[in-house]
Amino acid sequence: MAGNRGDTIAGCLAPPGAARRSGRARVRESAGEQKSVRQWIEYAAAWTVLHGVGVLPRGMARAAGAAVARAFYALNPRLERAALVNLRIAFPEMAESERRATARRLMRHIGWMGGEFSQFPRQTAESIRRVITIDGMENYEAAKARGKGLIYLTGHMGAWELAPFAQALNGHPLNFLVRPVANPRVNALVDRYRCLAGNRTIDKNEAVRGMLRILRENGDVGVLMDVNSSLEEGVFVPFFGVPACTSSGVARIALRTDCSVMPGYVYWSEKEKRYHLQLDPAIPLVRTGDAEADVVANTARFVQVFEEYARRYPDQWLWVHKRWKTRPPGEAPLYPF
Repeated sequence: MAGNRGDTIAGCLAPPGAARRSGRARVRESAGEQKSVRQWIEYAAAWTVLHGVGVLPRGMARAAGAAVARAFYALNPRLERAALVNLRIAFPEMAESERRATARRLMRHIGWMGGEFSQFPRQTAESIRRVITIDGMENYEAAKARGKGLIYLTGHMGAWELAPFAQALNGHPLNFLVRPVANPRVNALVDRYRCLAGNRTIDKNEAVRGMLRILRENGDVGVLMDVNSSLEEGVFVPFFGVPACTSSGVARIALRTDCSVMPGYVYWSEKEKRYHLQLDPAIPLVRTGDAEADVVANTARFVQVFEEYARRYPDQWLWVHKRWKTRPPGEAPLYPF
């Protein structure tokens, strides 16, 4: 009874709302604990898959990656819906059955890339040459000779994770922008693999400052800029004839620093059964004196690189991404889901 009476008196003397605040604190604490447990479970699963596939021979690792990608695609029907909308926009003449087959082949390529990614700890400068050939090194050397830094203009093309890894093993490590994985433990694991050959990642939240510093030192920066952007960060430029909101950051930084902007992309050659990293000549910048018009014009030239790639290798570009998600104000959405 005394205990109950004491509890009652304490409750009466407590500030108004203290009990509610205490309850909310317990809820937040419980939610935080659940989040931590979930993150550890996700990390354990990612570690197990990466290491488990990584010990397999390369061919088996690629097959395992393709199987995982195929299952993930089947379990996430929105991916196919997005891919079909995109392919109808880009290739209106393509039969629907071919669009579906193209999307399935894309997922196989993504799975293969996952298998290759798991093999990174085993790769050396010699062994990577059996996986990927680097074409156009003379273009890289010419861009670097200007001494003003280099931006790799790249995107989600082929096995895109192989591009910086192969360049680093070839003696040319780079810094590249990444969007952190939501789970910080999984993010750290993925970054460790990405940086095994000497590359470094730049957090998107510190992108501008980091890029300017690296370019001043004549360093290399890789940017995946083939994805949808927000209205605040992007400009609308044509992609397969339809306005696509695209980050204007690369154009703004290139115009400010006069660095070289060199397309670099990976594609799989079915005939050769190997990857190629193609390094094209740097893109001359448009300079008319109208700052904003120049940003739009250069961004459009950069995006043209991705369109040409997607036309050449239609099953190796990321059609499952909602590339046209952001629309001009007042325009109806293109993805009804």
